[in-house]
Amino acid sequence: MLKFLPAIDRYILRLTLVPMLGVFVLAASLLTLDQMLSLFDFVGAQGGPVGIVFKMLAALLPEYASLAIPLGLLLGVLLAFRKLATTSELDVMRAVGLSYGRLLRVPYAIAVLLVGVNTALVFYIQPMSQYYYARLDYELRSGALGASIKVGEFTTLKDRMALRIEKSEDAGRRLVGIFARIADGKGEVLSISAREGRFLATSDNPNTIILRLTDGTIVQDSAGKPGRVLSFTKQDLPIDLPAVEAFRKRGEGESEYILPELLRIGWNGATPEPARDASQASFNYRMVEVVMMMLMPLLAVALAIPPKRSSSALGVFVSIVMVVAYHKINQYGHDFATMGRVDPILALWGPFVLFGALIVWMYYRVAYVPGGQAIGALETVFAKLSKRLGKLFSRRRKLAGHLQATPAE
Repeated sequence: MLKFLPAIDRYILRLTLVPMLGVFVLAASLLTLDQMLSLFDFVGAQGGPVGIVFKMLAALLPEYASLAIPLGLLLGVLLAFRKLATTSELDVMRAVGLSYGRLLRVPYAIAVLLVGVNTALVFYIQPMSQYYYARLDYELRSGALGASIKVGEFTTLKDRMALRIEKSEDAGRRLVGIFARIADGKGEVLSISAREGRFLATSDNPNTIILRLTDGTIVQDSAGKPGRVLSFTKQDLPIDLPAVEAFRKRGEGESEYILPELLRIGWNGATPEPARDASQASFNYRMVEVVMMMLMPLLAVALAIPPKRSSSALGVFVSIVMVVAYHKINQYGHDFATMGRVDPILALWGPFVLFGALIVWMYYRVAYVPGGQAIGALETVFAKLSKRLGKLFSRRRKLAGHLQATPAE
């Protein structure tokens, strides 16, 4: 497999893919697990089916992937080159005439592929998934998903029927301890209690379901008439489902627009200015997030190589801080541009130019300056701080050992 690639490229590819895929899985898992807990609480509070949680999580995956892909690319390349540097393999490759540009061929091939994937995500898939998530949320809140009757609470249906269920068994198919109170506009009230029951669908009217009751009593009260008490073995009670309005069309916010819609709305003079500003801000925000991925291999190499005779992992920490900080700056720029306070070109492409210039300078220091370090000053400070902390803890351990060895008087 991949025999057409030179051996050095296959080696770098293997070193890059393993940590990159690991970061993808780890980041997606952490984001998903964090959201899963809140979704379970929300769905449980709304009385909805558990399966809807996984549908909502699937709708969030494109957004999580668009965040995890740049970070995975950065850390995959960084950890690959860090391994080459700490094992002195990078020195051997450089000694035989392999430049950093030559060694970055495979990382840049991966970057181009991931840029295409991320472009499809942020411009097409993610807007659709956000709309799908909003629709699921709406249907869950409105009861259109067949949200179950909450056990132990009175539920009002159609403003004329109150229903309470003591216990639910067999995944909601068997209901125990049922009480219902039905009132019509003529002053007649039915109070129904039953030992158990179950919901049945009707084929002729999808807006009505049947509650089949077993072993119960009906108390009928009519205005000006004596009440009646009836016992039954089986009784079918039709229940009209509440009417649910159709969900809105896609496009409530600029985050739900795909690329052609952003271009059509953002650069159309007939569009109201607030909508035009929001569309232009969203388009430029998505563009800078995608284009910045092309600089990730350069940043990874600049931060991957520690000083000689050092195994410092400070570059890994700095890389994560830089990417997260840049992402937050883009979010602030997007918000200000959406409100029309600043031009989106300045708010989003300005930080991109500054951040890109910093990355190119850091890469130049490592690749073309003999003995150059992108974060040499930080490495020095970090090394001194680590030594001082090490001495401090060593003194504490020695003092603790001395106190334990000293016999009490």
